[in-house]
Amino acid sequence: MIASNTWFNARKAAQVAAFFTLQGDGSINVLKLTKLIYISDRVHMERYDYPILNDKFVAMPHGPVNSMTYEFINGDQDDDGWNEFITDREGHNVGLTNPISVDDLDELSDAEIATLQDVWTSFGSMGQYTIRDWTHQNCPEWENPHGSSNPIPYARVFKYLGKKNAELLEEKIDESRDLAEILYR
Repeated sequence: MIASNTWFNARKAAQVAAFFTLQGDGSINVLKLTKLIYISDRVHMERYDYPILNDKFVAMPHGPVNSMTYEFINGDQDDDGWNEFITDREGHNVGLTNPISVDDLDELSDAEIATLQDVWTSFGSMGQYTIRDWTHQNCPEWENPHGSSNPIPYARVFKYLGKKNAELLEEKIDESRDLAEILYR
């Protein structure tokens, strides 16, 4: 299946995944990767009022997840921008399609790379279950879906980040998605 949401940049999502895969010596556990990506968006929202990826968040049994990115990781979506950087999932891991450096991640701003680096510094040494448990305990926007998945609105994340204008910040993200839909149809 080809990704059809113009507001979601699969190449940028692949570059975020590639950043963490590169830090993991070219291969990384899928559960750990999905948590690192979510935490990165959350940290970036705290710092800049906007996520790195324009993705939808969902609560799943193993914690919060970036929905579209997770579909790419699992091979449920296909896009040349994703395939340029990340291999198909093998068991519980993904890898890099080619050797890269951080300089090759041209979709990411310096601020976004700094956020990713900070998240790796804080969480990179954790195993997949330790980081999963951390999200359960430290991301109160996640509510156990009991075997299913439920949306996590951006406003809820902003609220738990202590942002007083959580709904307004969510509206700005929604407006940017709407604009992308109009411009890139």
